[in-house]
Amino acid sequence: MIDHITIKVSHLQKSINFYEKALAPLGYKRFEGNFDGAAGFGKEGTEDSSGHIWMFEEGNLKNLSMVHVAFTAEDENMVKAFYLAALSAGGKDNGSPGLRPEYGEKYFGAFVLDPDGNNIEATSNNFFG
Repeated sequence: MIDHITIKVSHLQKSINFYEKALAPLGYKRFEGNFDGAAGFGKEGTEDSSGHIWMFEEGNLKNLSMVHVAFTAEDENMVKAFYLAALSAGGKDNGSPGLRPEYGEKYFGAFVLDPDGNNIEATSNNFFG
């Protein structure tokens, strides 16, 4: 189990706006408080930091590195809701919702690029068609 993931972003507030909307269908909320130039998101009701994502603004754009982060969704409807929310928040399509048999028989996922070009995915292995 991954405890948390940290990514560097070029513009913190722009990324906060994107992730607040994109992750809402997956049950993620932004952590309240002042985190000194950082922002964090986690699942509602989690007591530990498992699966949390943190972002820090990086002034030097050459120091940004693109990542692929996949968030677990309960079912294909949640994957679709993530995809639509991420697009409406300014994300760019990188793979519309659908089965990905190359990853697994019931692997249903959608991919969106965040404002910095990170590949953000929602996936469910509970596809029942």
